[in-house]
Amino acid sequence: MGYRYGTAYREPTNPSDVTKSIVQFQHVDGYKYGSNFLNVDTLLSDSKDPAAGGGSGATEVYIVYRHTLSYSKVSGNQIKWGPINDIGLTTGFDLNAKNTTFAPRERKILVGPTLNFNVPGFLSVGPQLYQEWNHEGITSPGKDITFKTTYCIAAAWGIPFKLGLPVVFKGYALYIGPKGKDGFGNETAPEFLTETALMFDVGSIFGQKGTFYAGGGYQYWHNKFGSDSSKDHSGGSTASVPQIQCEVHF
Repeated sequence: MGYRYGTAYREPTNPSDVTKSIVQFQHVDGYKYGSNFLNVDTLLSDSKDPAAGGGSGATEVYIVYRHTLSYSKVSGNQIKWGPINDIGLTTGFDLNAKNTTFAPRERKILVGPTLNFNVPGFLSVGPQLYQEWNHEGITSPGKDITFKTTYCIAAAWGIPFKLGLPVVFKGYALYIGPKGKDGFGNETAPEFLTETALMFDVGSIFGQKGTFYAGGGYQYWHNKFGSDSSKDHSGGSTASVPQIQCEVHF
């Protein structure tokens, strides 16, 4: 379970910085042939990102699931290709819902190879085939959108080291190619998102190593949701957000 907080999140066409509290549930497991990853974020905005009808901030739920089938586990042969120690087939989906006037209902599916690197902790990188559907509720009566199939390059990492306390440098990055026109007929732009964090194992001070982490992070999101920042004069299509974070591991 985790919590993130920042005061400079952005939304396309919105000129204001948005404060958000993000409550996170994450589950990771491995089995005989691969691994599963599930993350559920509940994002609570302040009134600068209003819910439909106004009066309060919006609430968003965002779900990410990935399954990776490991070549080494399936074949029983450990790969040793220089720094690469495994290759997998990753499949997955994203789902979201948000109670704003736009009323997004993002649906994504992804599939592609993933390269795992021989580092302390983990580092994985891979290209993926990417398909997205969404919804916009601004134009009456609203409409569903099917974007063009494109590509995504995804990376994730968690590198442990010591800085007085045990520390983990963790994060992910996504580069998503143009996906055609959005619901208003505008061409989408390549999208880049990364979140990184330096998390200190505070629990180790009290003899509970690997249980409680706290630290700072950073989010950078350019051309958010494919919205072209060069044409969005509000500045809302690019976010640069310092975050405070804490996690409890079970």
